[in-house]
Amino acid sequence: MLSRRRTNERTTPVSEPTVAEATESIYASLRADNADIDAHIATLKAALAREGIKQAVFDPTKLAQSNRSGRKLMQAYFRQRGVSVSFSD
Repeated sequence: MLSRRRTNERTTPVSEPTVAEATESIYASLRADNADIDAHIATLKAALAREGIKQAVFDPTKLAQSNRSGRKLMQAYFRQRGVSVSFSD
């Protein structure tokens, strides 16, 4: 008789992205005119939860709009999606 594996068991382990990898994908998305930004924010939110980090830290020099209004807009957008954002100096 053949034994069957349960349907929710993975055959190969899937590595979850780290906070650093998720942050880099957000930088890439911002450079690509916000392509898939919501999916990348969700990935970042999950990575923050897995690693027990409360806040995502971004480098303002890597942002398209690194001025104060651009940073505040980014913080508000991410906050609406459940991610707290700060900026490194």
